[in-house]
Amino acid sequence: MLRLLTALVLLPVVILTIVKGLPWHFALLLSLFTAVGLHEFFAMALPDRKGELLPFALYGALAVFTPLLSDGRLFIMAGAGFFLLAAFHFLFRLQNMESVARDVSLVVTAYLYVPFLLAHLVMLRLLPDGSSWLLVIMLIVMTNDTAAYYIGSAIGKHRLYPAVSPKKSVEGALGGLLGSLGGTLLAKFTFFGSLSYVDAVLAAVLIGVTGQLGDLFESLLKRSFGVKDSGAILPGHGGVLDRLDSIILAAPVTYYFAIYLCGRFS
Repeated sequence: MLRLLTALVLLPVVILTIVKGLPWHFALLLSLFTAVGLHEFFAMALPDRKGELLPFALYGALAVFTPLLSDGRLFIMAGAGFFLLAAFHFLFRLQNMESVARDVSLVVTAYLYVPFLLAHLVMLRLLPDGSSWLLVIMLIVMTNDTAAYYIGSAIGKHRLYPAVSPKKSVEGALGGLLGSLGGTLLAKFTFFGSLSYVDAVLAAVLIGVTGQLGDLFESLLKRSFGVKDSGAILPGHGGVLDRLDSIILAAPVTYYFAIYLCGRFS
């Protein structure tokens, strides 16, 4: 029930922001998710230093806005600035010489994983059909998860990757891809009529597979850090990273598919 209530509150806010809001409204919402997601990452990876890393979470949240401000140079500059700040921070707040390289790597990985990849959603929103593409990602992820869960529960017998996610099955993963295809076809027949059948199939496969890998990758991180959930801010859902795991990796794939591949095979 908690899971359902959280979705009923959060999902309409996200959809309304995408459909009715301006690009900066969407960037603002995404920056909030980014700040929380980075804090969750630091709490998992460097729990003893999560407090002093709060400015880095705020920096990452601001970096999400950079695609709105220039032709891409500020986006690149934001990444360079983050690395410089991380280098200076650990240089002058030295605690354990043996762990410095690991700690810096984790902080930089957090930036690449959360704000850098999620900023592609802002870049996607700026495209002529940007709002539609954002809704397509959501549809693919939701239909993929739903189909994978029910098909995997019903007929799943072959474990997909037990070392990382013991409950996921090959049958569930394949069923999830069918769900993704249903999601893209639903998009085509409702709000994205310009999407061809070929592009719908390609998008379902590329985004669906990447979304599943994103789910597995976040599970891998959590197992590596020894935690069950990335956080507890979303009742019944865990943390922000637990909800965005599929979308994070799918964001750049969708953006580059939309600008380089969509329509090329029709």
